[in-house]
Amino acid sequence: MIISIWRYSHLTLAISSFLLLTVASVTGIFLAFEPVIEKSRDYKATGFDTLTLAQTVPLLKEKFPGIQEISVDDHSFVLIKYATEEGGDKQVYVDPATGKVLGTPTEKLPLFQWMTTLHRSLFIHETGRILMGITAFLLILIAVSGIFLVVQRQNGWKNFFSNVEKTGFAQYYHVVLGRLSLFFILAIALTGTYMAVYRFMPTPGKASALVDETQIREEPLKNLVDFTVLRETALTNLQKLQYPFSDFPEDYYTVQLKDRELCINQFTGDVLAQQNYTQTYQLANFSLRWHTGRSGTIWSLLLALASAYILFFIYSGFAITLKRRRSRSKNKFKAKEARIVILVGSENGGTFKFADAIYTQLIRHGEKVFLTDLSNFTAFPNAEHLIVMTSTYGQGDAPSNAKKLADRIKQNPQSKSIQYAVIGFGSRSYSQFCQFAFDVEKLLQNTTWAKAILPVYTVNDKSPQDFSDWITEWTRKTGFSMIMPRELLEPNTADLKKLLVTSRTNLDEESSFIIQFKSAQLKHAMSGDLLAIYPRNDHRERLYSIGKVDKNIQLSIKLHEHGLGSSFLNNLQQGDVMKAKLVKNQHFRFPKMAKKIIMVSNGTGIAPFLGMISENRRKIPIQLYCGFRNRSSFTLYEPFLKEQLSKRSLAGLNLVLSREEEKEYVSHRLLRDSDAVLQCLKEGGVIMLCGSLSMQKDVLEILEDIYKPEDNLSTEVLLKQGRILTDCY
Repeated sequence: MIISIWRYSHLTLAISSFLLLTVASVTGIFLAFEPVIEKSRDYKATGFDTLTLAQTVPLLKEKFPGIQEISVDDHSFVLIKYATEEGGDKQVYVDPATGKVLGTPTEKLPLFQWMTTLHRSLFIHETGRILMGITAFLLILIAVSGIFLVVQRQNGWKNFFSNVEKTGFAQYYHVVLGRLSLFFILAIALTGTYMAVYRFMPTPGKASALVDETQIREEPLKNLVDFTVLRETALTNLQKLQYPFSDFPEDYYTVQLKDRELCINQFTGDVLAQQNYTQTYQLANFSLRWHTGRSGTIWSLLLALASAYILFFIYSGFAITLKRRRSRSKNKFKAKEARIVILVGSENGGTFKFADAIYTQLIRHGEKVFLTDLSNFTAFPNAEHLIVMTSTYGQGDAPSNAKKLADRIKQNPQSKSIQYAVIGFGSRSYSQFCQFAFDVEKLLQNTTWAKAILPVYTVNDKSPQDFSDWITEWTRKTGFSMIMPRELLEPNTADLKKLLVTSRTNLDEESSFIIQFKSAQLKHAMSGDLLAIYPRNDHRERLYSIGKVDKNIQLSIKLHEHGLGSSFLNNLQQGDVMKAKLVKNQHFRFPKMAKKIIMVSNGTGIAPFLGMISENRRKIPIQLYCGFRNRSSFTLYEPFLKEQLSKRSLAGLNLVLSREEEKEYVSHRLLRDSDAVLQCLKEGGVIMLCGSLSMQKDVLEILEDIYKPEDNLSTEVLLKQGRILTDCY
C-alpha cells in the first residue's frame, strides 16, 4: 500500500513546516509586488537592446567626469555612480545612449525592508537563513509527494490533468489548484533551496587576482571607443562596470558580465585577465532573479499568486485532514458487547455519513452496535452481523484507514459464525470502481467464520437510490427494522448546467427516440461521458451515456412505461431547457491510437458509439456489432450509420436481430466472426462494449473462448491494458 507512504509523508511534511511556510508565503506575496513597483518607474531607455559598451562607456565618462561605475539591473535600467563637484557621491538612472538623467533611485520602502528580512532570515541572521532554506526544501518534498497522490487519485499519469471528481470544496480545489500551480511552486521551492545551499559554497574567484601588474603596458594608446572588447560586448550583457580610480597603469576597468568578469587595460584596451563564472554562481544568479520575481512583471504576479495558493493549500490540507478525522458517532457499546459491527473504509470521511446514519438508526431501535475503522478490526465475541462500508482509493487501493485490514483479519479469527454484507462506494468514472469492496469480500470469503448474506452492493457517486436498494435487501434478509435515513435523501444537484434541446425524433415502434442538446457550459463533454439528470429535482439521479455528434450532446433513449428519467426526457421538446450534470467517464474513451476497433452494443447502448464513430477523423477501421430486437428498432440509427460508412468513418456494420431473421445475439455473431476478432486483438486492436450487463457477460465468455488458444491473451490482461473497454449497466 505505497499510497499510504505518500499520504503520511505529505501530511507529516506539511505539519512540520506549515508555520514557516505561512511566514514565507505571506511575505512572499508582499515581496512579489516590489519588482512590479520598481518596473513601473520605467527608466529603460529606447534602443537599449542595440547599444554596445563602446558606445556607452566613453559617453558617460564624458558626461559625468567623476563617474565611478555603471550597473544594469534586472529591469534593464542603467544606474551610474559618480562623484559630484561638492565632493559627495550620487547615483542616477541615465539614458545610456545620450547620458540624459532619467531619475534618482529611491530608498527601499520600510515595509519591503522588514518583509525581506523576515522572509530571508526571520530576523535571526544565519540561523534564520538555514531554517528558511530547510523550509524551501520541505516544500519540494511536499510538492513531489502531492504529485504522486494526484497520480494515484487520477488513475495514472495519463489522467494527471483530467477532470477531478468533486468530493468537497477543500479536496477538489486542493487538487485542481495544486496542478495549476505546481510548476510555480516548484520554481519557488527549488530556487529558494538552491540560494540557501549556495551560501555555504566557495565564492568564485575574482579576475583581479589573475592580473600580472608587471605585464601592464601603456602603449599603444587607444581611444576608449576603439577598445575591441567594448565594441564586441552588448550593453544587455553587462551587470557592472567599474572605471579606473586614477591614471596609474595598476588601475583598470573591471567589467562584470553575465557569464564572466574582465579586467581591461585603461590605455590599450587589452584584456588583462578573465574569470569565467562557475555554473553554480550563474545558477545562483538565475535562482535569485526567478525567486524574487525580477525576471518580469508577469512572473512576479504569478509568484504572488503561487504564494497565495500555498496559503490555500495549508488551509485546505488541514480541512481535509480534519474531515477525515471528524467527529463520528460515539460508540455506546464496546466492541466485545456489540451484536452488530459496522466497519468503515474511507479516504476523505464521506462514507462515514452513511455509516453514521445506519448506526444512529439501529441504536434508536435498541440494538447493540459498534462502529469503527476497518483497520481497527478485532475480536467481536458477541457479533452476529458485520456490515462493511468502504470506498476505494486510486487504482483499486485500500483507503488510508483500511490498509491494515488483511493483517487484522488474520490476527483476529472470530470465535463464532458472523453474517456479513459489503457495500462499496465509488464513482463509475473510474475503471477500478469499488474494487476494494470486492477485495474485502475475498478476504472474508477466505475465513471460516464469515457468511455472506448478500452479494457486494455498490453505490455510485453516493447515490441515495443505490444505498436504499441495499437497505431494502439487508433488512429483508436480517429482519431488522430500518428505513432510508432522511438525511441521506438530499438531492445531489451541485454543479448543474443548462442544456437547450436542439432536436429530437418521434418515438419509433419500439418506443425509442434520439434527443440532442446544446450547452455552452458543457463544451468539454466527450462521447462516453455520462449525463446525470434529476427528473423530480430530488435525490433520484438518472445517468445516460452520451455521444458527441456535430458538437451536440446526443442521447438514445428507450421510453419505459413508468420510467422516471425516460418519461422526463420524452416530455422535452425542441427549444426546451433542462439542467443536468456531466459525469466524466475517463475509462470509456475513443481509443484514437488503436489500429482497429470492434464496438459491441445492444439497444440504446449504441449511443456513445455514434459519437465516437462521427469523431473518427483518422479513419481507424471500426467494426460495429449492434443488437436490436427488430429491424424497426434499427431504423432510428440506419441513416446516420450509412452516412458514416460512406465517409469511411465506419468500416463495417453488423446488425444483429434477436426476434427476427436469424434471431441471434451479438455474442453469437462475434463467435461466428471469431477469426476476425482474434486477428483484431493480435494486431493491437481494442474491443468496446456498451449496453446491458447480461450482454457484457455473454460477450466476455465468448471472447474467452475465442482467444483461449492464445497464451498471451486473457480477459484480465486485456482489461488492464485497456484493450477491452466496458460501460454496461
